[in-house]
Amino acid sequence: MKVYPYKRLTGEIGLDVTSVRQEREGHYQHDLETWTFSTQERVVALHQVERADWESVRLGVSVTLPSKEIVEGPWTDVSVVAVLTEKATNSRTTARLERSLADGGAWNGHLRFWRSAYRSRAELSVVVVAEVDGVRGRMIGRADEPWIVDLTARTPVRQREMAVNEVDFTTGPEWLRPFRDAPWLVETSGDLPTVHLNTGFEGVSELLDSSGGPLERAVRDMLAAQIATDVWTAVFHSAVSDLEVDEHGNPQWPGGWRDAVLRGMLTDVLPDHSEADALREIDARRKEGSGWNELQPRINYAAGRRAKVAKNLGAAIRTLDASQRECRT
Repeated sequence: MKVYPYKRLTGEIGLDVTSVRQEREGHYQHDLETWTFSTQERVVALHQVERADWESVRLGVSVTLPSKEIVEGPWTDVSVVAVLTEKATNSRTTARLERSLADGGAWNGHLRFWRSAYRSRAELSVVVVAEVDGVRGRMIGRADEPWIVDLTARTPVRQREMAVNEVDFTTGPEWLRPFRDAPWLVETSGDLPTVHLNTGFEGVSELLDSSGGPLERAVRDMLAAQIATDVWTAVFHSAVSDLEVDEHGNPQWPGGWRDAVLRGMLTDVLPDHSEADALREIDARRKEGSGWNELQPRINYAAGRRAKVAKNLGAAIRTLDASQRECRT
């Protein structure tokens, strides 16, 4: 929770996407069907919809503000700005909305973004800025619930555990090329943790997609468990490093997938603590360094439990033992 030295809006700020248009310069402008965006899920899905060669998308945006507060509050020169951001690419696109003459509480407009600037899942929000106490450009509010614009999803669904991206690290995006010898890489900078599988590492993708005999399946499950362990370890460290504190210095639950990761793993990392105490303890240890290294085995253990390493290893050993017995007979 942040503390502001000036009055801000306390009423609800609503945000809706009302239309989605695919565009390609000099070729077409195409309005997508409403099934590509969900008001309930608050998600726009753009993967393999209508045209695959689109260059930009224009989002119709509608915002409602608490009208009474706007009129009676200590601010002037109010503006409403739609903002699309993606942590993975550090991209940011903005569009100023116009106030509706028919409805004083509604602000409408379009935000256009280019496909080349975004990679997977971006967050669409809105900020309200105004002049307050003689200072221009102060943020007096933001949308209560942002939207997700997903370039990798075919259906507009918000809840996803992680994304999997199969790409050749040698010829893929520039930032992946230094890791060309790695079979996979876990990225936690975006709104969803992503596992990049290196298709240039021979056999990895094929093995994970295989459904062969018992021995092959056992190896596949062990590989999947190892990848999952790396994912859980990476997302836990990411969630802890991104913790914000309130005005009293107490760490706050981060929300989203980071919230779920912490609540799930802290029970194994600090089993003798309540959720709130565990969050304070993990934040203090990371910042002060005292006892942080001692927690690493607990973090690895918690990640391995969620990846079901013991179960998959046991199954692989039994399958290998059975295979060896068959060969001897």
